[in-house]
Formats: sequence, C-alpha cells, structure tokens
Amino acid sequence: MRFLFVAVLCGSLALAGCRSRYVEASVTNASGSPLHTVQVAYPSASFGTQDLADGQTFRYRFKVIGSGPIKLDFTDAKMQEHLQTGPALNEGDEGSLSIRFPAQDRAEFQVNVHGH
Repeated sequence: MRFLFVAVLCGSLALAGCRSRYVEASVTNASGSPLHTVQVAYPSASFGTQDLADGQTFRYRFKVIGSGPIKLDFTDAKMQEHLQTGPALNEGDEGSLSIRFPAQDRAEFQVNVHGH
C-alpha cells in the first residue's frame, strides 16, 4: 500500500511540474510572389518548406535546445538565394515566432518568447 501511495505521489508531481516548452512558429509570404526552399535554422535543428506561395503561411512547433540566433535561408521567384540572421533564442524559451516576408529579398521577425 505504501509503495502504491509513493508511486501515485511521484507520478502526480511529475505531471504537475513538467511540461515541455515549445515555440509556435509561423512563416508567412506577403511578398507578392512565391518563395522556394525556405529553411529556418534555430539552435540545434531546423525546419522549412520547399515552396511558399504568396499569401500562404507555414506553421511549425519546436523545442529550443541550446542558444543562438535564428538563421533564414530562402530562394526568391528569380531563383536568387538570400540569407538572413534573426534574433537569438535561448534554451527553454517558449512562446511564438513570426517570420513575415514583406518583399522577395527580406524577412521581418517578431519574437514573443520567455524563458523558464
């Protein structure tokens, strides 16, 4: 009986105190033309999409492990590659990241995250 009580108590504490922290990301193309090979690198991993039509939003959720800047690599409609560095994320951050392309050659970042 005592073992069962301890097991239930430990399980309850684990569930109450531990939840994963994630960043909800959205990548929106408002440039007027399609974008290609959009790759977002963040500390420890990356995500992306092969094509992002004008007006389209790509969503992704990730966990930040490590710290460092966001790096963006994308190709415009004329097949020119662009590289851009964004704000930094820190391990344990959670919240939201919005990347918006107002033009074919640049992105705007909006980060609303907080640490643990």
